Amino acid sequence: MKLNPKTEVEYRAKMARRHLEDAERALQIGDYRGTVDSAQRSAENAAKAVIAIYRIPSWSHDPSAELLDVTSTLPKAARERALNLARLAHELAPEHGRATYGEPLRELTPWDLYGKSEAESAVEKAEKAVDLMNQILPKPNES
Repeated sequence: MKLNPKTEVEYRAKMARRHLEDAERALQIGDYRGTVDSAQRSAENAAKAVIAIYRIPSWSHDPSAELLDVTSTLPKAARERALNLARLAHELAPEHGRATYGEPLRELTPWDLYGKSEAESAVEKAEKAVDLMNQILPKPNES
């Protein structure tokens, strides 16, 4: 199967937006583990959408290094945004494992790890990541 870079960008952008919607819904109902999990996936896919402009992203939950690799290829106006997006994806990346497995050595399940403030912070980061992605991605008539 051959992947089409244009459809990969669109797919990743859609994933970022849908995970953000899931994070916001989870926050509304007090599912803080689910909020953080979806927020992390949103930021991850936002970064991967930008990476996909130039190459197929890896399966890493922290695509920040890949995004930094392609940043110099972006138009100059988008580079600072890409650096900020990479930072957000990197900050949220550890939450993938924590929201999935908890902290077994401390005998904390994923549901024990997060409260409202952590969940709100994760959503804020995901919202910023999606906004940055939207600013960086070429508009449909530009591609």
